[in-house]
Amino acid sequence: MKSRLNLTIDEKILDKVKYYAERHETSVSEMVETYFKSITEEKKEENIITIVDQLKKPDLPEGVDLKKQYYQEQSKKYGF
Repeated sequence: MKSRLNLTIDEKILDKVKYYAERHETSVSEMVETYFKSITEEKKEENIITIVDQLKKPDLPEGVDLKKQYYQEQSKKYGF
């Protein structure tokens, strides 16, 4: 259910907001509602493990020894 809300705003700002809304094919009401939602919704903090699990898995060829490859590249770079 929607309710009406009266706002008092500087006329120059309102003109700019209406122009912005028109360019972005939205309404001032929708912009205000979206803003109010953004500041009143609780932010869900994600666990680092969940974030890492959501990362795309690398496409590695089978049989690649990454540890060995790392040490070979480091020995070339640092000469050990």
